[in-house]
Amino acid sequence: MGMQKTLGELSELTGAELRGPHAGQVVITTIGALDEAGPGAISFLANRKYRKQLEQTRASAVVIPRDVAWDKPCLVSDNPYLVFVKITEIFAPAIPLPGPGVHALACVHPEARLEPDVAIGPFCVVEAGARIGAGTVLVAQVYVGANTALGAAGVIYPNVVIREGITLGNRVIVHPGAVIGADGFGFAPDGKQYKKIPQIGTVRIEDDVEIGANVTIDRAALGTTSIGRGSKIDNLVMVAHNCRIGEDTVVAAQAGFSGTTTLGNHVMVGGQVGTNGHITIGDNAILGAQSGIMNNVKAGEFFWGTPARPHKETLRLLAEYGRLREMRKQIKELEGQVKRLEKK
Repeated sequence: MGMQKTLGELSELTGAELRGPHAGQVVITTIGALDEAGPGAISFLANRKYRKQLEQTRASAVVIPRDVAWDKPCLVSDNPYLVFVKITEIFAPAIPLPGPGVHALACVHPEARLEPDVAIGPFCVVEAGARIGAGTVLVAQVYVGANTALGAAGVIYPNVVIREGITLGNRVIVHPGAVIGADGFGFAPDGKQYKKIPQIGTVRIEDDVEIGANVTIDRAALGTTSIGRGSKIDNLVMVAHNCRIGEDTVVAAQAGFSGTTTLGNHVMVGGQVGTNGHITIGDNAILGAQSGIMNNVKAGEFFWGTPARPHKETLRLLAEYGRLREMRKQIKELEGQVKRLEKK
């Protein structure tokens, strides 16, 4: 029999308020989306645009916001999404990872340093002078360059490349295909061709960072490209040389940061955002999806659009764009009236 918990037990484990008839005795065996969940499942409503799905769900219980009325078994919270994350952690199956030890098909240089309980999977390469922290797992086909240091309790998934002289903190997760420490895009024209600028800096990834699949984080030309503690980077993100991303910042897929862009702490970056180089995004700023950020953004501001402007200003401009055809018609009518008056 798989995992099962009563709704009462989940209430105690998550701190969410229990509501509904006989809610405490409801048995939960799985989790699911509102439109797919059946008896025995728990689901959640965080976005009110899915309220219709809530009315139709077959789930045995639902996690809902405090201001949503619901007369069936549920857990109520000011942050239903966080509660659902905690429930998912309870029911999620463990991800199979290699146990401690070095696989026979791995290649670990004799001068590399492996701390206790490190796991090195098949076809991994660890170069001279590299250090792998206690309990860190290289799943398979991971390359760790010379003199690179990986902290403790990290997980590096297949086909990740971490070049020479890079530093990763503790509990860092790197998903498949990511490349950390490739050369920055630096070339100088000499009048006939472009001459490569040696990229002799490094990359520093701090504790509790998660890096998505196929992310590229370039090494600095000089100095350091850095990702602050607790930041989360989605798939297919490009971080150019000498960028600095602060703590607890989240970056959605396909965003790209030009060289020497600085992001503060707790910044939220939507998908496909692109930034100009040498600009600063302040703490707690929000950059809406597909924005083109050309200039500095102050702390706490919400910018959106291309070129990006304050969010409300962009909305006003879009509303005006929708009226252009009507305004053009009105102008032509006024021009006609003026011409008729001039003839008189």
